[in-house]
Amino acid sequence: MPEADEEGKKYQIEQPQLAPGFYLKGSHQLDWGMKNRLARVFDPPSGRTVMLAIDHGYFQGPTTGLERIDLSILPLLPACDALFCTRGILRSVIPAQSTKPMVLRASGGPSILREELSDEQIAMDMEDAVRLNAAGVGIQVFIGGDFETRSIHNMTKLVDAGLRYGMPVMGVTAVGKNMVRDAKYFRLACRIIAELGAQYVKTYYVEEGFETVTASCPVPIVMAGGKKLPELDALTMAHNAVQQGAAGVDMGRNIFQSEAPKAMIAAVHAVVHKNLKPAEGFELFKSLKSKG
Repeated sequence: MPEADEEGKKYQIEQPQLAPGFYLKGSHQLDWGMKNRLARVFDPPSGRTVMLAIDHGYFQGPTTGLERIDLSILPLLPACDALFCTRGILRSVIPAQSTKPMVLRASGGPSILREELSDEQIAMDMEDAVRLNAAGVGIQVFIGGDFETRSIHNMTKLVDAGLRYGMPVMGVTAVGKNMVRDAKYFRLACRIIAELGAQYVKTYYVEEGFETVTASCPVPIVMAGGKKLPELDALTMAHNAVQQGAAGVDMGRNIFQSEAPKAMIAAVHAVVHKNLKPAEGFELFKSLKSKG
């Protein structure tokens, strides 16, 4: 079916979207409880976040680096702003005395044994997210996937429940095996997710046009870390993303699969919150790594 109109071109990336009375764009008219939960995830002084994503097991099982979350991830908790995990891991592994904000994976279904991964359903009740004192929930949205409509409706049902309870919803752009990862696709996916009510969006970085993705999305975007990269490359990607309008990162493999995870998360934190250049962040990484 042909597009109804040409895609817009006037992104005006030099002019930030206003958010009077609150520091996160698109969030200034939300309820107090919703804004309070967002303020737990996004650092108010910088307006950014370093989320640590460890939800991979919900369809991949014991991913490399996540075989023993009690040993590999708990030591990293002090250095992240929020943890993105499943409720099963939260209840079974994360200490209840932890004060870190928790964002919970709220969708699931097919495993890596299946060819089509977009056949997901809502996998937890919003009341349980409140019971667990979560700071938000995240759900996969498969724009262009075989089950696109279902995944969108899953998200909107979760958004409706979140509005009742004051729980922010993070829509996650899911890219299938045959989808093109370019700015045009992510502009479409992120805008649809925001238009249908998600309070923030997790998406991938692209080298060409990422600033148009963030500018055309009316709510905060956090950058997905994606596959494991060399540390300097990952720091460069994080730096470029926030300089081009992202409100932080949600990294997993580029942190917990690093040869020095504690040093890496500290370097990412400095790049995101203190605007360190990638080379400076890499020097910090090497220095912390050498100290063990």
